Amino acid sequence: MATTTPTTSGVRRESQAVNTLTTGRLPKGAPVIILIGSWIIMGVVFALLQAAGVTEGFNWVPALILGTVLYAALVFVVAMQVEGIRRAKDRVVTTLVGSAFIIALIPLVSLLITVVTAGSGRFDGDFFTQSMRNVVGAGGGGLHAIVGTVLMTAFAAVISVPIGLLTAIYLVEYGTGRLARAITFFVDVMTGIPSIVAGLFAYALFVIFFGEGVRMGAAGSVALAVLMIPVVVRSTEEMLKLVPNELREAAYALGVPKWLTILKVVLPTSIAGITTGVMLAIARIIGETAPLLITAGFTASMNYNLFDGRMQSLPVFAYSSYVSQGTDAAAYIDRAWTSALTLILIVMALNLLARLIARIFAPKLGR
Repeated sequence: MATTTPTTSGVRRESQAVNTLTTGRLPKGAPVIILIGSWIIMGVVFALLQAAGVTEGFNWVPALILGTVLYAALVFVVAMQVEGIRRAKDRVVTTLVGSAFIIALIPLVSLLITVVTAGSGRFDGDFFTQSMRNVVGAGGGGLHAIVGTVLMTAFAAVISVPIGLLTAIYLVEYGTGRLARAITFFVDVMTGIPSIVAGLFAYALFVIFFGEGVRMGAAGSVALAVLMIPVVVRSTEEMLKLVPNELREAAYALGVPKWLTILKVVLPTSIAGITTGVMLAIARIIGETAPLLITAGFTASMNYNLFDGRMQSLPVFAYSSYVSQGTDAAAYIDRAWTSALTLILIVMALNLLARLIARIFAPKLGR
């Protein structure tokens, strides 16, 4: 009677399968403990370097970043020893994704902490109720810059939102052939143009009507609108493409004309995404400095008229406060940081408003 003996490769595969099933597992909180330990290790290293005079001062941002990189290596080594190479590879991929998120989050958190800490010194009632008219050193505020930012951004939105929305509707619902391809190409080109080019375009346009040396808020709004239009077109176009064609076909089957289908079916279905795209476009332009330096200039006085005289904005106010420090340099630096903090809060408020509008106007699926 013939007998079979297991081959060496078969025994190896069987042992590998048994090892894979019988290997241990890391405790549930082990990755978190390893992460904290890695941060502590790198913090101690940076503290020792500071004590030895290699570095000036302790900076926790690079310590956290390098600690996160060390964490990725340690998790792989520990998991390979405890769980085996297969699960160690799975853990290292998961660790790399988590580490990338942490490394990307650290600079953002550092930025927010820095702006809040440095900008809270002048975050008071005077900053929001006074301008810089007749103020040389300490004191004054940024009311004129806040008003200018709101007015110029609002006027830019009035210009760009209808143009961008109608352009996106044309590209998705009507556009075919060379004209649609040409519009798409130029929208892509406009998305990547430097902001200073938009400022030069707006300045050249207003020079034709008002002469050399013109500086006014409306020119700044036109420059911002040039930057805002392609973002609105692209975001709106993508949201309209997400609307199922079945909804359009159902409306057409009921005899609803195309323009009314767009108005009553397509736009209400995508209003949440369109609103979010518009808010992102506003957040994109509200911090622009270069085009407003050319078109709107800067001033220390209040100006509520977009078509008469120079108009200040928060980014330009922060820039001018930093580069043109007077005798009391600390006061100018404080105003610059507070301007940055105020700008961040305005963008945050706009995003919260966008979420509220999207929730209110989103189509109701229930009866």
